[in-house]
Amino acid sequence: MPDIIGIRFKSCGKIYDFEVNGANVEFKRGDLVIVESDLGLSIGSVVMERHVVESPAKDLKKVIRKVTEEDLKQKQDNENFEKEARGYCMERIMARGLPMKLVFTETTLDKKRLVFYFTADGRIDFRELVKDLAAKFKTRIEMRQIGVRDEAKIVGGFGICGRELCCKRFLTSFEPISIKMAKRQDLVLNMSKLSGVCGRLMCCLGYEYPDEVSDENDSSPDMGEIDKGEDKSVVEENKYQQEKVVEESPKLNIESRQHEDSSPESEKDTDVPKNPPAPTGEAAGNKPDHGQRRRKKWRWRKFRKE
Repeated sequence: MPDIIGIRFKSCGKIYDFEVNGANVEFKRGDLVIVESDLGLSIGSVVMERHVVESPAKDLKKVIRKVTEEDLKQKQDNENFEKEARGYCMERIMARGLPMKLVFTETTLDKKRLVFYFTADGRIDFRELVKDLAAKFKTRIEMRQIGVRDEAKIVGGFGICGRELCCKRFLTSFEPISIKMAKRQDLVLNMSKLSGVCGRLMCCLGYEYPDEVSDENDSSPDMGEIDKGEDKSVVEENKYQQEKVVEESPKLNIESRQHEDSSPESEKDTDVPKNPPAPTGEAAGNKPDHGQRRRKKWRWRKFRKE
């Protein structure tokens, strides 16, 4: 069971586990240490104090020692070296006309590797650029393409709230943000107001969004769904009656047609209507309307005269 401490290389960066190389050395929170990372020798800050892990997921690299004054001087020299490398790289990018934007440059403590971070819309063929950089600095060159959110985290800035970007202050990782979060909070769906400096949806949209939200309100129930409080027997009986009516309806139509066809031809040719009009006036038990009668007679006489 190795002793492990958590180390962070950048502010608001991820925390990596390293094995302590020496039981007698004490590491406190905030101490600067030198570790052997994937890039090479690097300086990190202790974030989590020593703790024991029974079965680590992978082989952990070890902490070499604490930082000395010589290491801090070497770090300052490396910062000047990084500025020089960044300026030369931007010059070669413009000379070769590559559609890429250089964001950040860093090197290891021993200058055995030089890393360039850039953004681009698509894939870039930077093989000739790497040859120019390797011929200039005589070290291993590595090019890494990052996204716009990572660029905002490195460069920093201020949001529409007037405060420093959350990714620069305290966010260690980027969580997925969707427009559904803004709809749930009844926000105005205006992309210019919902987008951050990076051009993507703001990370703060997820702060007040509940994690355990049931999707019952999103999906409306089917019309044929049975209510929980309704008796199933009543529903089955209603279905049976509906099916019975549907089955009997064509029979009734056939019988009515047969009855119409069986009527004599003399009845079909007569102009007498089969259904006489309903009685009006005194026959219907209502008071006669003389004005209506006169108008009807006048119209009939007029029609006969024409």
